[in-house]
Amino acid sequence: MVITKPDFDVAIIGGGPAGSSMAAYLAKAGVSCVVFERELFPRPHVGESLVPSSTRVFRDLDFLPKMEEAKFPHKYGAVWTTDDKKVPYVHDLEGLAPDCNVDIRFDERQQAGVDKNHTYHVDRGKFDLMLLQHANKLGATVYDGIKVSAVDFGPKEPLVRFNMGPKEMNVSARMVVDASGRNTFLGNQMKLKVQDTVFDQYAIHSWFDGYDRKVFAKRDVNLDYIYIHFLPISNTWIWQIPISDDVTSIGVVTQKKNFAKSKEDREKFFWSSVGTRPMIEETLRKANRIRPFKDEGDYSYAMKQLCGDRFLMVGDAGRFVDPIFSTGVSIALNSSRFAHKDILSALEKNEFSRQSFATYEDTLRRGTKNWYDFITVYYRLNVLFTYFINDPRYRLDVLKLLQGDVYDDATPPVLEKMRKMVTEVEQNEKHPWHKLLGDLTANAFTQPSA
Repeated sequence: MVITKPDFDVAIIGGGPAGSSMAAYLAKAGVSCVVFERELFPRPHVGESLVPSSTRVFRDLDFLPKMEEAKFPHKYGAVWTTDDKKVPYVHDLEGLAPDCNVDIRFDERQQAGVDKNHTYHVDRGKFDLMLLQHANKLGATVYDGIKVSAVDFGPKEPLVRFNMGPKEMNVSARMVVDASGRNTFLGNQMKLKVQDTVFDQYAIHSWFDGYDRKVFAKRDVNLDYIYIHFLPISNTWIWQIPISDDVTSIGVVTQKKNFAKSKEDREKFFWSSVGTRPMIEETLRKANRIRPFKDEGDYSYAMKQLCGDRFLMVGDAGRFVDPIFSTGVSIALNSSRFAHKDILSALEKNEFSRQSFATYEDTLRRGTKNWYDFITVYYRLNVLFTYFINDPRYRLDVLKLLQGDVYDDATPPVLEKMRKMVTEVEQNEKHPWHKLLGDLTANAFTQPSA
């Protein structure tokens, strides 16, 4: 009897940051892997700002020199702003009043395994192509412009089906990694996807040339920070991300219901939202938009399971909550960092049951739950977030979350403190912050049941 070997050890669906970093990890370890990417790179993509935990992955993959060669803007921290003309909050809670405008530097807290005081803002078209090419150089096979049509999980190895021109083809692999991003390929095929009933965010964004970042920078060092500008619309904000010395990405994020109720078209909605912060609008009107407006929806979802027999999901293919703290790429990269260890063990043992990937699934669920809780309390009461950043008792604990270190603690103590204080504000209608509560409620501090 002739025993045939599968074509590859691992087949990866998707060549974005999750798929390419996974391919790079596996190829570097000598694993035979193939990446199927349906688009032709480079292509524009949202999610242009990273967090410092990404540096560990770049270091593992010997990719940091390429990040520096690309001259991506260094990101040293973050700034949150509100309308300067707004009446400041007068309540002094536990001896410290919250500020309407706060900033934080990443180097205020040392991070194990991260030896740089910055992370990066990136042109995703350029960055994603670089990382996929790096995986290919390390030994991964890459098929770009190839859309996977189905994965057959039969009694033996999975078959990945696709078309190459008019010809139907397939390859076999010992297991499959879904890194298809918000296309959620296996989640849809296997009916594992669960929409988040709390978050329903929607974004519209573009690139602008000549936007003057000095308008909001208190110091020159703040020029290349990411800016999150609060808007006086419930659960709505603007991102400001440097792409180059001259180009800035600007996006409005709101609840989809706010957009759906508007009779205006997308561009008018963008400008009407920006107009609620006159200084931002005035500065942006002087700049030149150099890309069409693009919208993003269906941001928030979970999966009933991240792993199964002979498959697992990484990055947005398995979970996405909200873009507020630039977590998407970081979670994608770190999910590959965690998952590839379980994959290497499964390949060595020739054991591909769901239990083989339990360490990865537990780690990712713990981390994304912490992100979810953090984002929920943030939307529920923005002023509480700025209060905690300014309080020296909690500042570094909040910074740890912002750096992307969310996978260690089942429930970080600072989140418990935040949730307790939100509940106190909710229950006391006379509290000076009560009128500042957003739409989300304290009982939303759990992930979807799946």
